Amino acid sequence: MQVVHYLFDCLNIPCKVLPPLFEDPCLVLLSDQNAPSLDDKLWPQDVTERQGLGQRHVGTNEAEQAWSTAEFGAPGRCLRPRHRIYSLTAHQGSPHELLGGQSWPRAGPIVSRMRDRFPGIGPDWARFDGPAGTQMVDTAIDAISDFLRSGDSANGHGTFAASTASTALVAEARRVVARLLGADADGTVFGANMTTLTFAFTRALARTFNAGDEIVGTRLDHDANVTPWQLAANDSGARLTLAPFDVDTGRLDPEAVFELIGPRTRWVAVTGASNALGTMPDLTTIVTGAHERGARVFVDGVHLVPHHRVDLVALGCDAFVTSPYKWYGPHSGILWLTPDLRETLDPYKVRPAPDTAPERWETGTASFEAIAGIAAAATFLLESDVTAIAASERAVFAPLLDGLHAFPHVVVHGPQDLDARTPTVSFSVAGHHPDAVAAHLAGHQVAVWSGSYYAVETMAALGLTETGAIRAGVSCYTSDTDVDRLLAALATQAP
Repeated sequence: MQVVHYLFDCLNIPCKVLPPLFEDPCLVLLSDQNAPSLDDKLWPQDVTERQGLGQRHVGTNEAEQAWSTAEFGAPGRCLRPRHRIYSLTAHQGSPHELLGGQSWPRAGPIVSRMRDRFPGIGPDWARFDGPAGTQMVDTAIDAISDFLRSGDSANGHGTFAASTASTALVAEARRVVARLLGADADGTVFGANMTTLTFAFTRALARTFNAGDEIVGTRLDHDANVTPWQLAANDSGARLTLAPFDVDTGRLDPEAVFELIGPRTRWVAVTGASNALGTMPDLTTIVTGAHERGARVFVDGVHLVPHHRVDLVALGCDAFVTSPYKWYGPHSGILWLTPDLRETLDPYKVRPAPDTAPERWETGTASFEAIAGIAAAATFLLESDVTAIAASERAVFAPLLDGLHAFPHVVVHGPQDLDARTPTVSFSVAGHHPDAVAAHLAGHQVAVWSGSYYAVETMAALGLTETGAIRAGVSCYTSDTDVDRLLAALATQAP
């Protein structure tokens, strides 16, 4: 409701926001004398409701009938702020962008279908915490439960039925994940999480480094793609340097990476998408350019896979990591390696463990129930089509970004537009610590994260080391109503 007040204050139109009538969360009452001043700011139709990908005109007659018995008396025009007003014309000083000034299509149908697949998503909370971990899809929950109830919970590579079932489960999960990533199953490694797998990989690499060797990383990366490399460099006498990104745009110029590559550069470690800013670097150019200069490439795809179709064969990187719990699966990690790396590098492992890939990279007993959930989550993405999910997320995210830009007391960090990014945004609110903003939003049952989100170098480059920022991310189940709730709650926190 505060967003609605803000809207009409900027238009210099007095209004009152009524308590809920019928099924609407709130309605705006404009008196007859105020209505003409609104006419020149609206298209001929009085009210437009976006529903799915279409439009439905809401006539004023039914609104007037509703107001005739309303507490505030006089009939007037009824606007439904839950369905953002797209027909406002742009004029300086107006909140044109605040409620979705551009005619972005509503993403209702696909989001509605998606939300039905997530038992953890209810009506009470608007969940924008997906970049730190999504809710689990129903089929992944069922797969985990079914496996644990089946009696097949046993270590693999045995001769009895339960053991062979576990072995078959892992093999099938590798095939499904390989399809999702556009890779081969034999290079697909399951582990506890991306950080653990990256430490294992870089620790093995450190055995091959010599003093004076070089590694190039970026300041756009999560620390799990920075510190493991730094520690490997420390252990071997190698050196890690970090390519800067443009702090005004949040973009990483491939040339900034290439300028740091020298004759001793062994590896380039780069993010597929920034977990803090949503920036998607030009991976194809970076991978190709690094290879041309004699370096190999490790890609952190944790924040990329949920929002963008991945084809590792086409990309041509040498190693890739992702986290299923960021794409609707269980807490776990996946590492993929090219054939030569998976077979020739020597990972740290116990003596009885297999010497063949990919098992030689998987330390300890696998979490078979988690692997069942991983396969189900990967199947969900394949069947739903990541490209279609991305289009739906973009339709939800665009009004969120517009709305944040329209607040004079909000600063958006990183990319300011929709190009080459995931639906994740970091921002600051003038006069309020990010932790206080996150707590304020939580009070309105809107879930966001504050801090650095482990993007230590990113926050340092932005000058936000001490405070961090607020992060909101759109997932496949995020709705337009969720966006409205976030913007409405922010509007109540004046600078």
